[in-house]
Order: sequence, then structure tokens, then C-alpha cells
Amino acid sequence: MSDIVFLNGRFLPQDQAFVPVMDRGFVFGDGVYEVIPVYGGRLFRVDEHLQRLQHSLDGIRLANPMSNAEWTEILQRLAQANGGGEQSIYLQITRGHAPRDHAFPLDTEPTVFIASSPLKPVASELLHDGVAAITLDDIRWKYCHIKAIALLPNILLRQQAIDAGAQEAILVRDGVVTEGAASNVFIVTDGVIKTPPKGPFLLPGITRDLVLELAAAQGLAQQECEFGPEELQRAEEIWLSSSTKELLPVTRLDDQAVGAGRPGPIWRQMHRLYQNYKRALIAGAVETT
Repeated sequence: MSDIVFLNGRFLPQDQAFVPVMDRGFVFGDGVYEVIPVYGGRLFRVDEHLQRLQHSLDGIRLANPMSNAEWTEILQRLAQANGGGEQSIYLQITRGHAPRDHAFPLDTEPTVFIASSPLKPVASELLHDGVAAITLDDIRWKYCHIKAIALLPNILLRQQAIDAGAQEAILVRDGVVTEGAASNVFIVTDGVIKTPPKGPFLLPGITRDLVLELAAAQGLAQQECEFGPEELQRAEEIWLSSSTKELLPVTRLDDQAVGAGRPGPIWRQMHRLYQNYKRALIAGAVETT
């Protein structure tokens, strides 16, 4: 049986879901998206994800077609329709279909599409050995805080990392580290956890924010501050965070060992805290927001 998706007010099998070829998401990349994990059938920090969705919609001047309560109900129904458990829900909104014209169309209904896929656990060898990354120039546009569906620059950067035998590209703009091609970045310097501050050049990650919250609750030293590639290269630890990969240790950067060349002690502590949070979420001991 096909996976169940939501398209413009209807739940239906994925192989029966179609959009017009003149949809502006297809011809212009004119839309935004969110990726929301589901653990044990429970939505992960859904209010924060929907708040970021609203910021993205505001950034492209597109009205939100639903309230948070309506979104939450649909997301929960979709997760249940696809068996609960661990899932990754992809939500996309475009400006809808209209004759091809760069100007915004008038009175066009947005296209709303939501799909779910299994959320596979991070491979144990990546947690044991860490991952490799390379540094690259940040070639993306100036509004990276908008979670736009036009991801070609990110794709090219990520593929360049894969071609180099790495899992991720850590991006540098005007001498400042911004984020990964598909992740946020943390470093540990002199025992202090650091991550770039929010701004137009990086996506305000939901997982990023949770990592900072968990670290603060444990009394771990942390800073949201700018740092350059030199400090990145000298870091004792480097981490990557994202909704689907959670918190990964980087143990090689530009073919050089990071710290001792294995996941560091502060990452191991944060990984335990993150997994404890997930277990509490599944058990219903924390809210899904």
C-alpha cells in the first residue's frame, strides 16, 4: 500500500497525489518547507517548527493557510495514518499554480503538501567514529533564515563534500562560519560550547535550540558567537545538528583530525542528554512543543 500524504485538504495514497506543472514551486522554487521528526508517534517540538514555518512564510510574503491547531491535527493524523513510530514529516507550501510570471499572482490558493517517511536511527558507526567535513565558501543567498524549497546551492555544496569523501560541508562567509549545507554547527573551545548566533545567514535550527537548552540545564558553558575558520580548525570538538541526524560529532575536518580524532567527552554528554529527552518525549513526560 502506498504511503499516505496530505495534499490540498485531502489524505490520499502518495501515488495518487499530483500537482499542476505550472505550480510556482515547480517552475520558480517559490515556497517554503519544514521537516518535523516523530518519535514514538509523538511530534517533536511542533510549536517551534510551526513558528519557524510562520517566519518563513512571512519572509516570502505568503499568508499562512492554517492555524497552528489545524496544522497540528493534520500532522498527527498523517503520522497515525503512516503507522506512528519514528517518522520524518516533510511539509511544503508553495504560492500555488498560475501562469508563469515573476510577479505574485492574484487570488491564487497555495499548494499544501505533507508527506512522511521512516526516520532511520543514526548509524552506530557514525556515533562511534564521527563524520568527516570540509570547509567551503558559502555561495547561498542572503536570506538563509527562510527555509525555502530552492536548495540548489545547498545541494551543490553537499555534493562537493560527498565527492571529497566527507559527509557535510561547513560554510564560511566573509571570514565567518555560518552553518553546514544541511545542518547547524557547534564547536567546543576551552571547554565552552559555541555556535553561530541567529541571523539572516543561517537557519534557526530547532535541534540547535534544544541542544543549547539541554546544555544550559546542565550548567555547561555556552556562547552564541561568531567564529572564523581558524578557530574552527583549532576546536577541541565540532558537532553538526539537524532534525533527522540529531547531533553528530565531526572527527575530521579538511582531512585533519579534530581534537583527538574521536568523538569528544562533551559531545558524549550532550548525546546522552538528547537521547534522554527523546525517551522522555516518547513516554509522554515532556510536551511535544
